[in-house]
Amino acid sequence: MNRLGLVISGHGRHVLVESDSGERIICHPRGKKNLALVGDRVEWLASNDEGTIEKILPRKNEFYRQDEMRTKSFAANIDQLLILIAAEPEFSEVQLSKALIAAHAAQINALIVLNKSDLVAPFQAAWGRLEPYRVMNYDVRALSIKEDPETFKSLLTSLGGKITLLLGPSGVGKSTFINTAIPHTNLWTQEISQALNSGKHTTTSTTLYWVDSDKHTALIDSPGFQSFGIHQIDPHHLGHYMPDIKAHLSGCKFYNCTHLHEPQCAVQTAVHDGLITSSRYRIYQQLFEELSQPKNY
Repeated sequence: MNRLGLVISGHGRHVLVESDSGERIICHPRGKKNLALVGDRVEWLASNDEGTIEKILPRKNEFYRQDEMRTKSFAANIDQLLILIAAEPEFSEVQLSKALIAAHAAQINALIVLNKSDLVAPFQAAWGRLEPYRVMNYDVRALSIKEDPETFKSLLTSLGGKITLLLGPSGVGKSTFINTAIPHTNLWTQEISQALNSGKHTTTSTTLYWVDSDKHTALIDSPGFQSFGIHQIDPHHLGHYMPDIKAHLSGCKFYNCTHLHEPQCAVQTAVHDGLITSSRYRIYQQLFEELSQPKNY
């Protein structure tokens, strides 16, 4: 008889499923390819000490990146994306923009959190670079996980009742964020490793952690921010996923304007008038060029 469960960790062709009663079991796909993502609700069938995924229930969303060679899915059924960056090391606006564009395309709200606010000069510089994103009405917050526990506590409260996918480059404090939010994280990670018998299965993966004992609030930790690609986006639709560009699209003379060289282009006029920053326009130009390259898949 099929049972219901939640995929809480993915490991190649294997996933770890948490049943509604709290039991965790390794499950395998019915076919050759694992299509289940962390955050998926699934029907699974027990078989000896492991299980088989029989059905993936309908998703409300799926967050993924697509580079030149392949598609990599992060998670499904998430409520929001939290992009964690830091005053140091200096963050890439291009990578930040790619993640925000992917979130827009998937209709998922995004929250930008700048960590290490205790590093005064680097923080002021980084906070200034985020000004265009605040103007675009993104939720941008300052944080010092280690030095300002009250602000961190307030941020966690705002994540309550949601499943949040946490993304960020290395060195920004992502592990500290999760370990501080969920003191038993290390124990849980050890449990997962034991369940998977880490000699047989890789443990570098996407993992869902419950923040509260009632299991209403969760953080999903996932690698892959540095290699973020958005080749699923048509270059001619790119502007619709960049709020500062989108605000001026209707003013262009030509309906198929690329906003790169055409006459009477409202986007280029907005850049000239300072309504779109030159750095953001350069990002648009770079991404349009990337997305216009021939696909290798």
